[in-house]
Amino acid sequence: MKKFYRILRYIRPYSGYAVLNIISNIFATVFSLFSFVMLVPFLSLLFGKDELVSSAPEFSFHYDTLIQYLNYQISQIIIEKGEIDALIFICLFLLFSFFLRNLFRFFAMVLLAIIRGGAIKNIRDDVYKKILILPLSFYSKRKKGDVIARITTDVQEVEVSILNYLEMIIRDPIQIIAYFTAMVMMSPQLTLFVIIILPIGGFIIGRIGKSLRKTSKVGQAKLAGMLSVIEETISGLRIIKAFNAINFTNKRFKGLNQSYTKLMIGLNIRRDLSSPLSEFMSSMVIVIVLWFGGKLVLDEHPSISAEVFITYIVIFSQIIPPIKTFATGFFNIQKGIASAERIFEVIDAEEVITEKPDAKRIDSFEKEIEYRNVNFKYAKDWVLKDVNIKIPKGKIIALVGQSGGGKSTFVDLLPRFYDCVKGEILIDNIPLTDYRINDIRGLMGMVSQESILFNDTIYNNIVFGMEGVKENDVVEAAKVANAHEFISKLEDGYYSNIGDRGTKLSGGQRQRLSIARAVLRNPPILILDEATSSLDTESERLVQDALAKVMSNRTSIVIAHRLSTIQFADEIVVIQKGEIVERGTHEKLLKQKGVYKKLYDLQTFA
Repeated sequence: MKKFYRILRYIRPYSGYAVLNIISNIFATVFSLFSFVMLVPFLSLLFGKDELVSSAPEFSFHYDTLIQYLNYQISQIIIEKGEIDALIFICLFLLFSFFLRNLFRFFAMVLLAIIRGGAIKNIRDDVYKKILILPLSFYSKRKKGDVIARITTDVQEVEVSILNYLEMIIRDPIQIIAYFTAMVMMSPQLTLFVIIILPIGGFIIGRIGKSLRKTSKVGQAKLAGMLSVIEETISGLRIIKAFNAINFTNKRFKGLNQSYTKLMIGLNIRRDLSSPLSEFMSSMVIVIVLWFGGKLVLDEHPSISAEVFITYIVIFSQIIPPIKTFATGFFNIQKGIASAERIFEVIDAEEVITEKPDAKRIDSFEKEIEYRNVNFKYAKDWVLKDVNIKIPKGKIIALVGQSGGGKSTFVDLLPRFYDCVKGEILIDNIPLTDYRINDIRGLMGMVSQESILFNDTIYNNIVFGMEGVKENDVVEAAKVANAHEFISKLEDGYYSNIGDRGTKLSGGQRQRLSIARAVLRNPPILILDEATSSLDTESERLVQDALAKVMSNRTSIVIAHRLSTIQFADEIVVIQKGEIVERGTHEKLLKQKGVYKKLYDLQTFA
């Protein structure tokens, strides 16, 4: 139940509302109980059993004293106005009590809605923030659909299965305690009998819920798997159709859907069993209490009067609904805890990329970047081995080599998407780990092979992550990126929506938007990861022209497969199987007739 209590911690910011909710529930219970207690003088009046009381009893906190005082008040009305007026008084008093009970009940529900909504909002905020903070390695081990399921369906399940039962946690104990107290005062002997038989029913109900939590967790995992398939299907629909894989993909989804449906049917059957089972157990308990209490009333020396016993049964019947709610809530909470565990797996995931408490600020790049004895691996095999290189400020460094050689990993270590396993990277002779992470990334602009754009306007994609940007600056950045011309021709110009991942634009247009975004940041360090490899010749020329403008007076690290695009670099670094095997200018490397010369000849021949 640790996860359950942890969910409840999200209520802390709303503790004031919780206190008011408890107070409202106390008042609702008091007026409810008081209305039931009024049944005793009402029944006595109807049956004409009690004699009229002419003097008020001495005040004390006791059930008998309360009944005597009510009898005194009703007796005075009967003496002065008659029995019919006394009956009207009792009915109006009951109506007023029920009105106040429901008024406070409504206040309690409104307060609870505020608490529940706020707690769920905070859970979503925490999960989303952690998704942003977690390193890229976290997502390489998980499907996107599974992560999406945790922040959507799992959070929703927590709201439905746990937070919706906050009312049960707060209100029902108050009612049960108040009603049991009244029952003890009315008949200790009968209440002791009730206390003995009630746990038997609770034990039977509890046995059914033991497997619910485990089954629910499996169900949420299967649902996450289906979401992953749906996400992959939408993303890869072009390939599915091109390879005539519609039936294959549909069959795969049907199998997952069938498995999930079968599991959820069994889960819901066990959960739904709680209501009729608790109903039957409640009815059985009431019948046994009627039998035992009836014996006490019909005894030669009755320990409880008929009207008190009837009132006792009415009050006891009011305990049954909260007990049933507890039973149903127990099943639902077990189901919700399974989702809570999946949520906390994300929130508690280790933040591999951490920042020192006394991390230094850095807002400018003055001298050089140095890779010193850098080694890195994702799993078992080393991706980078003993990499040593210095990149002076203002220089253009190109990385070339075969796919999988470690070029992208080389640049991913610089903005601390990952940290070195051995060795260190320094900026101006200070290790990256000594700087603030946001400051490091603020020095860099990145243009990747795949243009990462968002379903928003062109303007918002260019200013992404920045605030208070003037429109003139956006236009200037677009001009530098050779994007202003095509943007101006769009119907809404800079405020045109580009669709999901920029699907309304061509590949070259998307890439130029990415460059405009990097230009607007005006970073001293620019990282280009195969920025033109997927473009046609005309688009490549426009993008290359834009990149040439961007890289002037900046320190640039360029990954390229097309060697013709990096011949201007100040230094070309050849990386093979995680090691630097050659480095130098284009002309120098050609003269060495090594790996670079072979790559160049292959591309020239092609």
